[in-house]
Amino acid sequence: QVQLVESGGGLVQAGGSLRLSCAPSGRTFSTYAMGWFRQAPGKEREFVAAISWSGGTYYTDSVKGRFTISRDNAENTVYLQMNSLKPEDTAVYYCAAGGRLSYRVSQYDYWGQGTQVTVSS
Repeated sequence: QVQLVESGGGLVQAGGSLRLSCAPSGRTFSTYAMGWFRQAPGKEREFVAAISWSGGTYYTDSVKGRFTISRDNAENTVYLQMNSLKPEDTAVYYCAAGGRLSYRVSQYDYWGQGTQVTVSS
C-alpha cells in the first residue's frame, strides 16, 4: 500500500522556521512530481509548492522567497523549508505525489495525512 508520511510540523513563533519532510513508502516516487498543499480551518486546500522529478520548482506567490521545496531521490524524501513564518501560514500541511508538476489538487494521485503547522503572533 502506498503511503506518504509527513513530519516536522509544530508550533513556532512568527519569524521562525520549520522544515517539513515527506517520506513515501510502498514505492519509489523519484519519477513523480511532489507537491505541498495546506488547508486552514474553514478554507479550501491550497497549493504551496511543487517540485518535478528533475528538480524544477514552482511556488505560490505568498511563500516565494520564504519557503524552499527540495527532494532527495536517493532517500525518497521531499522537504519544505519554511522560513520567516507568519500567522497566516498556520494550517495543516499535506504532501502529495502526481504525474506532473501542477498547482492543481486534482493532478495529484497520492496524499499524506497532513502535519499541523501553527505560527503564533
